[in-house]
Amino acid sequence: MRSLTVELDALPSLRDAMGAMDVDLAAAAALAELAGAHAVRLGVNPDLKPVCEEDLRDTRRAARRFELRMPPLESLVRVALDARPDAVLLASDRRDGRSAAGPLDFRTGAAGLTGVMRAFADAGIGVAALVAPTLDAVKTAHASGVSQVELYTGALVDLPPAERSSALKQLGDAARLAAKLQLGLGLAGGLGYRTLPEVIQAAPAAERIAVGRAAVMRAMLVGLDRALRDLRALLA
Repeated sequence: MRSLTVELDALPSLRDAMGAMDVDLAAAAALAELAGAHAVRLGVNPDLKPVCEEDLRDTRRAARRFELRMPPLESLVRVALDARPDAVLLASDRRDGRSAAGPLDFRTGAAGLTGVMRAFADAGIGVAALVAPTLDAVKTAHASGVSQVELYTGALVDLPPAERSSALKQLGDAARLAAKLQLGLGLAGGLGYRTLPEVIQAAPAAERIAVGRAAVMRAMLVGLDRALRDLRALLA
């Protein structure tokens, strides 16, 4: 059974957008895991907005497995180590309409990557990278020494059918290469209830699926437990 990672960034974003809205990330993390999530994840940016250090502490306190998404910046290593995540996903802090982060570009972001990865390795924290769903990106990630990748799906989910078909084939090729290279494989970026089936069909080797905004929006209508159980049913 594929595992589900729930990204909770949408909750701090709503809090900031609506002013004094009370957001209990500890409760959300606990409820997500009770509903079958394997892990909960928050993303931290250089400006510590919308997710702040207090959010990280609250979520860590409640979650059995807590993952942190961040750009590979040495300035954020202390924040990450203080948060004591079980795993770190390195990603670009470039955001688009559907996703809170973008794929890591190893060519332009490689300068501090080695030091950041070493710091987490020394702390016993596993590291994965969010990468573009291309053969070149998977090869470069493998050469950098990461043992796990998440293929970024945010760019393909809103494409017209003809273009999406081509993008899904490209995703499948990248997933097969990752499996051949024995990289742990996940999918993340803009995924939701409508898009999950075809994305999983294109990349059946994926072991982990990360869903964020779509789950939070569905939870507003049916509750977090039902929203995540519906997601889990799509992962089979």
